[in-house]
Amino acid sequence: MERRTFILSSLATTAAVAVPGLASARQSGGSGASASTSASAAPGRNYYDRDEVIAAGSNFLGVTVEALGGALEKIFADYGDHPTAYIAGEEASGAVGVGVRYGKGNLFMKTEAEPTHIFWQGPSIGFDTGANASRIFSLVYNLKEPDLIYRRYPGVEGSAYFVGGLGVTYQRAEGIVLTPVRAGVGLRLGANVGYMNISKKRRILPL
Repeated sequence: MERRTFILSSLATTAAVAVPGLASARQSGGSGASASTSASAAPGRNYYDRDEVIAAGSNFLGVTVEALGGALEKIFADYGDHPTAYIAGEEASGAVGVGVRYGKGNLFMKTEAEPTHIFWQGPSIGFDTGANASRIFSLVYNLKEPDLIYRRYPGVEGSAYFVGGLGVTYQRAEGIVLTPVRAGVGLRLGANVGYMNISKKRRILPL
């Protein structure tokens, strides 16, 4: 009897060695299957939701969540609440009939580990005179990869408006939509039209 028990024990040990993971699978009670299911889960989303952009924007612009939320609600209604990127930066502008605008900032995307540093510049024509500096927070729609951001973005006619002291405009090119929200823009927003040219390096000529 002892000999038979010894033989059976030896066979069990040999089988465990020959089939790796057999013993651990028994001990885990089948947990290996659930771990495999978890590892094969769908990858993370490639867009930002409204809570993320409102929190990021209010922190950057230094305004309340309620104030920025009011400005973004119109954007969400027009273009949805799943932007694929956002821009946070600063700009300076001035005009005497014909104006210029220069800025710099970072482009953030879910699919990129680090933000992309960008510059923008552009001319404007209107009836305003003055100068100002402001922070800008812009949602970006339909952008698939960072390099596609570099182009000229004309303003969308009739899109300029103010909400809670924040100025909002829409700019669009090749299906990509920018929605710059500016803090501290004064009254210049609705008095001029032009475009914004985003580039990898700073340009002196705003063209």
